[in-house]
Amino acid sequence: MNNISLLQSISGLLAGIALIVILTARYRIHAFFALLLAGLLAGLIFQLPLTDILTTIKTGFGQIIGSLGLLIILGTTLGLILEHTGSTTVLAAYVLRQTGTGRSPLALNIIGYIVGMPIFCDSGFIVLSGLNKALAWRSGVSMVIMASSLATGLYAVHCMMPPHPGITAATGVIQADVGRVMLFGLLIALPASFCGYAWSLYAGRRLPVITPGTMETDATPEALPSVWMAVLPIAVPILLIALRSVFTLEQNSSSPLLQILNLTGTPEIAITIGIVLALPGLRKGQGEGFGKILQEGAEKAAGILVIIGGGGAFGAILAKAGIGAHIADNPAITGTGILLPFLVTAILKTAQGSSTVAIITAASIIHPLLPALGLHTPNGSLLCVLAMGAGSMMVSHTNDAYFWVISRFSGLEVKDMLRVYTIATLIMGIVAMCCVFLLSLLLL
Repeated sequence: MNNISLLQSISGLLAGIALIVILTARYRIHAFFALLLAGLLAGLIFQLPLTDILTTIKTGFGQIIGSLGLLIILGTTLGLILEHTGSTTVLAAYVLRQTGTGRSPLALNIIGYIVGMPIFCDSGFIVLSGLNKALAWRSGVSMVIMASSLATGLYAVHCMMPPHPGITAATGVIQADVGRVMLFGLLIALPASFCGYAWSLYAGRRLPVITPGTMETDATPEALPSVWMAVLPIAVPILLIALRSVFTLEQNSSSPLLQILNLTGTPEIAITIGIVLALPGLRKGQGEGFGKILQEGAEKAAGILVIIGGGGAFGAILAKAGIGAHIADNPAITGTGILLPFLVTAILKTAQGSSTVAIITAASIIHPLLPALGLHTPNGSLLCVLAMGAGSMMVSHTNDAYFWVISRFSGLEVKDMLRVYTIATLIMGIVAMCCVFLLSLLLL
């Protein structure tokens, strides 16, 4: 435990967020530099030595780039290939035929909820970003509504359901039953996802309509792929990642087949397979070659990566504050039952950005307090984990890598993201916690 006071912790968090919003929204400063300056300001408020601030910023930047770098570069490349072959245009037309223009945001939210069951929310958003962009273009619905609807569907199950790493680790620490956490987490994620969509629709309609420019495609109408060929490069990576998640959860890797699935289900490998499956469509193109698309993908990904790295640096500085430990050290609130796991996780999530880190850290803080909280029974452990999952939803903002994945892949301004997506995550967390509370009335 460091010597940073609770007041300093909260002041550094709020000052950093305020500086990011002012610099990016008012003065149009690039988000990377805004995030670095916010990290420096928070570090100074925490009274950290400048050498510690610099070291922490470099560490946070490097860790997030190391974890997401290849995924974003490959995912960006896949999206560009699908655009140039006309695959995303074909898929958008198909979805609109099935749902109608007015229900396209709801369709994306449902797709996100289903796809998000086996794969990380950032992986899912990257894979589906081309479809999201094409649907927004074809339907005329604002990009902020479409992106936030997709993002909240993915995010709900990411926070609430194993085999996602955060809630899976918390289930192990708290010693809750994995199967019951999966079942109830999936059920609770459903209303949370829908409320995220509903807020996105409401708030997005109050903002100016933002739609992507003309979709680039090198394919003539006669050369457009079939729906089956268009969906294959997206569906196969998702299926491979899903299979890997299932077999990882079973902890069975003795079979050569399972070892192959474990390898091909790695998100970077799975998306590479998606790229290979998308390549035949380029033969039908009449414009830029494959090499030009690869160059464009690398250049586009670089701009996204520096911002995500900046978010990782800012989050690493905020993690130094130890806000969750401050809350847990206060004996006046240890009698609050399932509310305490929720609050500790929510504060950690808001402070340092990662839902996975927040719920794992909260689990280690809460575990010794379970008897005092009356949550040491099997049902109590289940409710504790679910409450922490709800807390890990709120609040996703500028220190969350997923926030920047959504923003950069959708071309959205920070201020619009904060008004729509960030508030949606706040509502989702509250709705999920209300569901956990109602469940506690039946189980405790």
